[in-house]
Amino acid sequence: MRALNYLEAAEALRGGMVTATNQQRAALETTDVEVVETPWRAGDPVRSIGSLAAGGSCFTAFDVAHCNLVGPGSVAVARHARRTDTPLVLHAHLTREDFAQSFRGSSTIAPALEPYLRWFYSQADLVLCPSEYTKDVLRAYPVDAPIRQLSNGVDLESMQGYESFRADTRARFDLDGTVVYAVGEVFERKGLTMFCELAKATDHEFAWFGPYDEGPQAGAATRKWVADPPANVTFTGYMEDKRAAFGAGDIYLFPAKVENQGIAVLEAMACGKPVVLRDIPVFREFFTDGEDCLMCSTFEAFRDAIDRLAGDPELRTRLGENARETAESHSLDRIGEELASIYECLRDGDVASAVAATEG
Repeated sequence: MRALNYLEAAEALRGGMVTATNQQRAALETTDVEVVETPWRAGDPVRSIGSLAAGGSCFTAFDVAHCNLVGPGSVAVARHARRTDTPLVLHAHLTREDFAQSFRGSSTIAPALEPYLRWFYSQADLVLCPSEYTKDVLRAYPVDAPIRQLSNGVDLESMQGYESFRADTRARFDLDGTVVYAVGEVFERKGLTMFCELAKATDHEFAWFGPYDEGPQAGAATRKWVADPPANVTFTGYMEDKRAAFGAGDIYLFPAKVENQGIAVLEAMACGKPVVLRDIPVFREFFTDGEDCLMCSTFEAFRDAIDRLAGDPELRTRLGENARETAESHSLDRIGEELASIYECLRDGDVASAVAATEG
């Protein structure tokens, strides 16, 4: 089977959506599915117009279309799929809720995004989303299409060797002692203000490994904290190898306000790191407070959790070992098998079987 797995404008994107798409493709390498990464016969829509002028199609051949973004390229694929009766999977990495508090003006735009997302996702034969939480969000819009939850998974192999980066990374950013850290883009929805305020309330080193906007598109919180961080907070900017971040850090802190799953959390767990999370429904869905993480609802609880972990090596070890087991349950082998099965069911016209595993 030949399946399109498409992320339009991938070269201009960064963050979890790119990681999730790359992990889908890596997961499918263990199956019999042949993955096509672009829908365009000539590689891009402009050059593909020549095929259309010659009486052909702009689109290459595929049995199932799977789109990971919601822009004009994906709309074109959706329309092509409808015209050709090709099964269409739309992956809901983006919701109104997680669009807000990301960049300047995003919270103002977010309410207007919901009607578009409702229309776009409703075109699918099947909508995939990373969590039951996100499924409930989409149903509330409401999206008029079958919806199935499928974990983004975690690429366990990509994290191997993280320990070897520890000394060099800590020296590079002048980090010492117990390092509380986060990984990913720097903006308020990820809990940026909480992260910095917690740093001010403790004596530990804090480091946020990941890119941040500095131009007019940057959110107010990003501009504030990056320009004038607490003395014990380091913003590293983009990291060429994510393993350097996970090797340097000791306690993974992720006080995100809204999340659809949290790939970086699973990556921290894959490295056996103790994890401190905000107590929100999506994390309750995948993780267990006191077993593979600590979950907190208040500033005081976050501060206490960090101090407990910093002072208790046995607790760090226990949580880290359990966290690694949790990450292993999200391996790409399992994700690849599920995704290939979904494609096969849709190709055969059996939407009910494609959805059934997570319905009810």
